[in-house]
Amino acid sequence: MEENYHFTLIRRALDVIDTHAQQGPLSLEALSKEVGLSPAHFQRLFSQWVGVSPKRYQQYLHIDHARELLNSRHSVLDTAHSVGLSGGGRLHDLFVTWEAMSPGEYARGGSGLTIYTGWFDSPFGPALIMGTDRGICGLAFAAEMGRTEAYSDLAGRWPNATFVEDKIRLLPWAEAAFLTHKETPLHLIGAPFQIKVWEALLAIPSGHVSTYSDLAAAIGNPKAVRAVGTAVGRNPISLLIPCHRALRKSGGLGGYHWGLPVKRAILAYESARLEALDT
Repeated sequence: MEENYHFTLIRRALDVIDTHAQQGPLSLEALSKEVGLSPAHFQRLFSQWVGVSPKRYQQYLHIDHARELLNSRHSVLDTAHSVGLSGGGRLHDLFVTWEAMSPGEYARGGSGLTIYTGWFDSPFGPALIMGTDRGICGLAFAAEMGRTEAYSDLAGRWPNATFVEDKIRLLPWAEAAFLTHKETPLHLIGAPFQIKVWEALLAIPSGHVSTYSDLAAAIGNPKAVRAVGTAVGRNPISLLIPCHRALRKSGGLGGYHWGLPVKRAILAYESARLEALDT
């Protein structure tokens, strides 16, 4: 119970920080007042959950952070083969295992498939998780578009599936995604080209970024930058398949299906956690 309470406090603090990101950093006193804690208690709790102080975290939300990432933590992906991607493989950085739906299954629009759904709190606002018996197949953030639209967006990708609300069934996967960072099974449901792009995204380490053109080269189709961008935008499993780590060559954020403030917050969160691990 206490862990959930603290998680809610930190989520609220991150929301406040993101809202004020373009107006400059908030003081420790102002932030702690927003969540109803003393400055010392808030500083200790925030550092425990995010990995760095509130002041340091806010530095990562600066408008130039994406460009700085591209200069200092740019992952060049050679080819899908060279990074060792294959169905069923374990990705040590993200602690996920995954398998893809066959093209025939995908073409049937989820017919015969039961997809369980549930809403959860996350550091980036309300999160909708959808999953099959094989793993998470959808993860959406509703902070920008709202819950109704986010649900319709995900569910509409598999129009012939049966959807069953079952938060309890999905809870262990939600905790693994947002709290414990333990191994999380994924069930990739997409067209073959999309799945190739999502494989390449899975090779970008946390705290690093790549470009749409790098992703196109990684799947062996360097001229397909626009198609790659579309596939990135159609990624149904946000955060765990890290489409937020794809940037424009210029260092611009590019698009993000669930809202650019969410993308910026995730990149800042990952940078802060990486710094904490390096120190």
